[in-house]
Amino acid sequence: MSRRIELLRLDYLFSVLIPLLVPIYLNNLNPFMHFDIIIGFSFLAITGNTWNDFFDMKDPQEIDTLERVEGYRPKEIFTIGLASFFLGFTLLLRTCIQNFPINAIFLLAIILMVILYIVWLKPIPIINQIFLAISHVILPYFMIKIDAKVFSIDLGEFIFLLAFFSFAIMGQLVHEVIDNDAIRQHLSLKGCQIVIWVFSILTLILSILSFILLLEFYFIPFIFVPLGTIYTFRRPKTTTKGVKDVGLLIGNLLLLYFICLIVLQMNGII
Repeated sequence: MSRRIELLRLDYLFSVLIPLLVPIYLNNLNPFMHFDIIIGFSFLAITGNTWNDFFDMKDPQEIDTLERVEGYRPKEIFTIGLASFFLGFTLLLRTCIQNFPINAIFLLAIILMVILYIVWLKPIPIINQIFLAISHVILPYFMIKIDAKVFSIDLGEFIFLLAFFSFAIMGQLVHEVIDNDAIRQHLSLKGCQIVIWVFSILTLILSILSFILLLEFYFIPFIFVPLGTIYTFRRPKTTTKGVKDVGLLIGNLLLLYFICLIVLQMNGII
Protein backbone atom coordinates (compact mmCIF):
# COMPACT_ATOMS: atom_id res chain seq x y z
CA MET A 1 0.00 0.00 0.00
CA SER A 2 2.75 2.47 0.99
CA ARG A 3 4.61 1.72 -2.24
CA ARG A 4 1.52 2.55 -4.34
CA ILE A 5 1.05 5.84 -2.48
CA GLU A 6 4.73 6.61 -3.03
CA LEU A 7 4.04 6.79 -6.78
CA LEU A 8 2.04 9.98 -6.15
CA ARG A 9 4.97 11.66 -4.33
CA LEU A 10 2.61 13.42 -1.95
CA ASP A 11 5.54 14.76 0.08
CA TYR A 12 6.05 17.31 -2.72
CA LEU A 13 2.53 18.74 -2.50
CA PHE A 14 3.67 21.50 -0.16
CA SER A 15 5.41 23.21 -3.11
CA VAL A 16 1.99 23.69 -4.73
CA LEU A 17 -0.18 24.22 -1.66
CA ILE A 18 1.87 26.84 0.21
CA PRO A 19 1.70 29.36 -2.70
CA LEU A 20 -2.09 29.01 -2.49
CA LEU A 21 -2.27 29.37 1.29
CA VAL A 22 -0.01 32.45 1.52
CA PRO A 23 -2.39 34.80 -0.39
CA ILE A 24 -5.30 33.36 1.60
CA TYR A 25 -3.52 34.30 4.83
CA LEU A 26 -2.18 37.68 3.72
CA ASN A 27 -5.55 38.78 2.33
CA ASN A 28 -7.62 37.28 5.16
CA LEU A 29 -9.64 35.05 2.81
CA ASN A 30 -11.88 32.11 3.60
CA PRO A 31 -9.98 29.03 2.32
CA PHE A 32 -13.19 27.05 1.85
CA MET A 33 -14.33 29.55 -0.80
CA HIS A 34 -11.32 28.44 -2.85
CA PHE A 35 -11.21 24.79 -1.79
CA ASP A 36 -11.73 23.52 -5.35
CA ILE A 37 -8.63 25.45 -6.46
CA ILE A 38 -6.55 24.03 -3.60
CA ILE A 39 -7.59 20.42 -4.29
CA GLY A 40 -7.48 20.98 -8.06
CA PHE A 41 -3.85 22.06 -7.94
CA SER A 42 -3.09 19.11 -5.67
CA PHE A 43 -4.34 16.80 -8.42
CA LEU A 44 -2.32 18.68 -11.04
CA ALA A 45 0.77 18.36 -8.84
CA ILE A 46 0.30 14.59 -8.84
CA THR A 47 0.01 14.75 -12.64
CA GLY A 48 3.29 16.65 -12.88
CA ASN A 49 5.04 14.19 -10.56
CA THR A 50 3.84 11.06 -12.34
CA TRP A 51 4.41 12.40 -15.86
CA ASN A 52 7.89 13.50 -14.83
CA ASP A 53 8.52 9.91 -13.72
CA PHE A 54 7.02 8.67 -16.99
CA PHE A 55 9.71 10.50 -18.96
CA ASP A 56 12.48 9.71 -16.45
CA MET A 57 11.76 5.99 -16.79
CA LYS A 58 13.52 6.15 -20.16
CA ASP A 59 16.76 7.38 -18.54
CA PRO A 60 18.86 4.62 -16.91
CA GLN A 61 20.66 7.27 -14.82
CA GLU A 62 17.44 8.20 -12.97
CA ILE A 63 18.05 5.60 -10.25
CA ASP A 64 15.55 7.04 -7.72
CA THR A 65 12.76 7.11 -10.30
CA LEU A 66 13.51 3.59 -11.54
CA GLU A 67 13.41 2.26 -7.98
CA ARG A 68 10.14 4.07 -7.24
CA VAL A 69 8.35 2.78 -10.37
CA GLU A 70 9.88 -0.69 -10.37
CA GLY A 71 7.29 -3.23 -11.50
CA TYR A 72 5.15 -0.64 -13.31
CA ARG A 73 4.99 -0.01 -17.04
CA PRO A 74 5.28 3.55 -18.43
CA LYS A 75 1.68 3.55 -19.64
CA GLU A 76 0.47 2.72 -16.12
CA ILE A 77 2.37 5.66 -14.63
CA PHE A 78 1.06 7.90 -17.42
CA THR A 79 -2.52 6.75 -16.73
CA ILE A 80 -2.27 7.78 -13.07
CA GLY A 81 -1.21 11.24 -14.16
CA LEU A 82 -3.93 11.45 -16.81
CA ALA A 83 -6.67 10.53 -14.33
CA SER A 84 -5.34 13.07 -11.84
CA PHE A 85 -5.15 15.71 -14.59
CA PHE A 86 -8.82 15.39 -15.50
CA LEU A 87 -9.86 15.52 -11.84
CA GLY A 88 -7.78 18.64 -11.19
CA PHE A 89 -8.73 20.36 -14.43
CA THR A 90 -12.43 19.78 -13.76
CA LEU A 91 -12.17 21.27 -10.28
CA LEU A 92 -10.42 24.34 -11.69
CA LEU A 93 -13.06 24.95 -14.37
CA ARG A 94 -15.26 26.88 -11.93
CA THR A 95 -12.74 29.66 -11.31
CA CYS A 96 -11.76 29.73 -15.00
CA ILE A 97 -15.40 30.28 -16.03
CA GLN A 98 -16.25 32.77 -13.29
CA ASN A 99 -13.03 34.72 -13.81
CA PHE A 100 -12.74 34.35 -17.57
CA PRO A 101 -10.42 34.93 -19.32
CA ILE A 102 -7.67 35.74 -16.78
CA ASN A 103 -7.70 32.57 -14.67
CA ALA A 104 -8.28 30.46 -17.77
CA ILE A 105 -5.18 31.98 -19.36
CA PHE A 106 -3.19 31.49 -16.14
CA LEU A 107 -4.25 27.85 -15.88
CA LEU A 108 -3.39 27.16 -19.51
CA ALA A 109 0.00 28.84 -19.01
CA ILE A 110 0.68 26.72 -15.92
CA ILE A 111 -0.13 23.48 -17.75
CA LEU A 112 1.98 24.41 -20.78
CA MET A 113 4.93 25.54 -18.66
CA VAL A 114 4.98 22.31 -16.64
CA ILE A 115 4.77 20.21 -19.81
CA LEU A 116 7.58 22.25 -21.38
CA TYR A 117 9.68 21.69 -18.27
CA ILE A 118 9.13 17.93 -18.28
CA VAL A 119 9.62 17.43 -22.03
CA TRP A 120 12.23 20.05 -22.96
CA LEU A 121 13.46 22.50 -20.31
CA LYS A 122 14.45 20.12 -17.52
CA PRO A 123 18.11 19.81 -18.68
CA ILE A 124 18.55 23.61 -19.01
CA PRO A 125 19.89 24.97 -15.68
CA ILE A 126 18.31 27.97 -13.89
CA ILE A 127 15.85 28.63 -16.75
CA ASN A 128 14.10 25.36 -15.90
CA GLN A 129 13.66 26.43 -12.28
CA ILE A 130 12.43 29.89 -13.24
CA PHE A 131 9.72 28.19 -15.31
CA LEU A 132 8.81 25.95 -12.38
CA ALA A 133 8.73 28.86 -9.92
CA ILE A 134 6.44 30.90 -12.17
CA SER A 135 4.09 27.97 -12.76
CA HIS A 136 4.10 26.74 -9.14
CA VAL A 137 4.27 30.04 -7.22
CA ILE A 138 3.45 33.21 -9.16
CA LEU A 139 0.49 32.17 -11.33
CA PRO A 140 -1.36 30.07 -8.69
CA TYR A 141 -0.84 32.91 -6.18
CA PHE A 142 -2.61 35.37 -8.46
CA MET A 143 -5.31 32.85 -9.40
CA ILE A 144 -6.36 32.77 -5.74
CA LYS A 145 -6.38 36.58 -5.52
CA ILE A 146 -8.39 36.93 -8.73
CA ASP A 147 -10.84 34.26 -7.57
CA ALA A 148 -11.33 36.32 -4.39
CA LYS A 149 -11.75 39.52 -6.46
CA VAL A 150 -8.67 41.03 -4.81
CA PHE A 151 -7.06 42.89 -7.68
CA SER A 152 -4.51 44.93 -5.72
CA ILE A 153 -1.22 44.01 -4.11
CA ASP A 154 0.63 46.25 -1.68
CA LEU A 155 4.40 46.67 -1.58
CA GLY A 156 4.97 44.35 1.37
CA GLU A 157 3.00 41.52 -0.20
CA PHE A 158 4.75 42.04 -3.52
CA ILE A 159 8.20 41.90 -1.89
CA PHE A 160 7.21 38.75 -0.03
CA LEU A 161 6.02 37.19 -3.29
CA LEU A 162 9.43 37.96 -4.82
CA ALA A 163 11.10 36.40 -1.77
CA PHE A 164 8.93 33.32 -2.18
CA PHE A 165 9.80 33.17 -5.89
CA SER A 166 13.52 33.33 -5.10
CA PHE A 167 13.04 30.81 -2.28
CA ALA A 168 11.41 28.33 -4.68
CA ILE A 169 14.27 28.63 -7.18
CA MET A 170 16.82 28.23 -4.39
CA GLY A 171 15.15 25.07 -3.13
CA GLN A 172 14.98 23.50 -6.57
CA LEU A 173 18.63 24.33 -7.27
CA VAL A 174 19.63 22.55 -4.07
CA HIS A 175 17.50 19.62 -5.21
CA GLU A 176 19.33 19.55 -8.55
CA VAL A 177 22.80 19.64 -7.00
CA ILE A 178 21.97 16.74 -4.69
CA ASP A 179 20.44 14.68 -7.51
CA ASN A 180 23.29 15.55 -9.89
CA ASP A 181 20.77 17.04 -12.34
CA ALA A 182 20.85 19.99 -14.77
CA ILE A 183 22.91 22.60 -12.91
CA ARG A 184 25.46 20.02 -11.80
CA GLN A 185 25.89 18.89 -15.40
CA HIS A 186 26.86 22.40 -16.53
CA LEU A 187 28.64 23.94 -13.54
CA SER A 188 31.41 22.92 -11.19
CA LEU A 189 30.69 22.50 -7.49
CA LYS A 190 32.11 25.99 -6.95
CA GLY A 191 29.79 27.39 -9.64
CA CYS A 192 26.80 25.64 -8.06
CA GLN A 193 27.75 27.05 -4.67
CA ILE A 194 27.89 30.59 -6.06
CA VAL A 195 24.50 30.32 -7.78
CA ILE A 196 22.84 28.87 -4.68
CA TRP A 197 24.43 31.57 -2.51
CA VAL A 198 23.12 34.28 -4.85
CA PHE A 199 19.53 33.04 -4.59
CA SER A 200 19.88 32.37 -0.86
CA ILE A 201 21.14 35.90 -0.14
CA LEU A 202 18.45 37.37 -2.42
CA THR A 203 15.79 35.36 -0.58
CA LEU A 204 17.18 36.49 2.78
CA ILE A 205 17.22 40.19 1.83
CA LEU A 206 13.71 40.10 0.35
CA SER A 207 12.37 38.14 3.34
CA ILE A 208 13.75 40.66 5.83
CA LEU A 209 12.42 43.58 3.78
CA SER A 210 8.95 42.04 3.47
CA PHE A 211 8.93 41.28 7.21
CA ILE A 212 9.65 44.95 7.93
CA LEU A 213 6.94 46.14 5.52
CA LEU A 214 4.27 43.63 6.53
CA LEU A 215 5.10 43.53 10.25
CA GLU A 216 4.19 39.83 10.16
CA PHE A 217 6.29 38.22 12.86
CA TYR A 218 4.81 34.87 11.80
CA PHE A 219 7.02 35.09 8.71
CA ILE A 220 10.24 35.13 10.73
CA PRO A 221 10.88 31.38 10.06
CA PHE A 222 11.38 32.18 6.37
CA ILE A 223 14.53 34.10 7.31
CA PHE A 224 16.20 31.01 8.76
CA VAL A 225 15.72 28.77 5.70
CA PRO A 226 18.12 30.66 3.38
CA LEU A 227 20.56 30.97 6.28
CA GLY A 228 20.50 27.20 6.61
CA THR A 229 21.10 26.83 2.87
CA ILE A 230 24.05 29.22 2.98
CA TYR A 231 25.54 27.20 5.85
CA THR A 232 24.97 23.88 4.07
CA PHE A 233 26.77 25.16 0.96
CA ARG A 234 29.45 27.08 2.84
CA ARG A 235 32.00 24.98 0.95
CA PRO A 236 31.81 23.67 -2.64
CA LYS A 237 31.29 19.97 -1.96
CA THR A 238 28.89 17.18 -2.82
CA THR A 239 25.87 17.03 -0.54
CA THR A 240 24.13 13.94 0.78
CA LYS A 241 20.54 13.05 0.01
CA GLY A 242 19.83 13.59 3.69
CA VAL A 243 19.87 17.34 2.99
CA LYS A 244 17.16 16.81 0.36
CA ASP A 245 15.03 14.85 2.84
CA VAL A 246 15.48 17.58 5.44
CA GLY A 247 14.31 20.16 2.89
CA LEU A 248 11.21 18.11 2.06
CA LEU A 249 10.37 17.68 5.73
CA ILE A 250 10.81 21.41 6.41
CA GLY A 251 8.56 22.18 3.41
CA ASN A 252 5.83 19.97 4.84
CA LEU A 253 6.26 21.53 8.27
CA LEU A 254 5.80 24.97 6.68
CA LEU A 255 2.61 23.69 5.05
CA LEU A 256 1.28 22.66 8.46
CA TYR A 257 2.42 26.03 9.85
CA PHE A 258 0.37 28.00 7.30
CA ILE A 259 -2.68 25.79 7.85
CA CYS A 260 -2.42 26.63 11.54
CA LEU A 261 -2.13 30.37 10.82
CA ILE A 262 -5.20 30.32 8.57
CA VAL A 263 -7.29 28.40 11.13
CA LEU A 264 -6.31 30.91 13.82
CA GLN A 265 -7.13 33.79 11.47
CA MET A 266 -10.53 32.34 10.58
CA ASN A 267 -11.42 32.19 14.26
CA GLY A 268 -10.33 35.77 14.90
CA ILE A 269 -7.46 34.73 17.17
CA ILE A 270 -4.79 36.49 15.08
